[in-house]
Amino acid sequence: MAKAKKVAKEQPIEQVLWASADKLRKNMDAAEYKHIVLGLIFLKYISDNFDELYRKLEAGEGDYEGADPNDPYEYRAENVFYVPEIARWGYLSDRAKNSVMS
Repeated sequence: MAKAKKVAKEQPIEQVLWASADKLRKNMDAAEYKHIVLGLIFLKYISDNFDELYRKLEAGEGDYEGADPNDPYEYRAENVFYVPEIARWGYLSDRAKNSVMS
């Protein structure tokens, strides 16, 4: 007889986030852990802003006509952090399971 498949239950976001935080933290002291989490939150924030402006610069429409999406000064002009490719959220999250980043 075949085994019954486990049915995934919908959990409140708070429970999912708490479980994820516990997995990340393991045996780390909360005082140290906060620096890691706050750094990741900041990186996600600046990466989202960077990606939004990158798409506008890449499209090159209106005020962004002729702009170079790979020029850090374009981002300074808009008060947005320039994020190098290997530090962008997408790059890091795609490689999160790898033990060594290259």
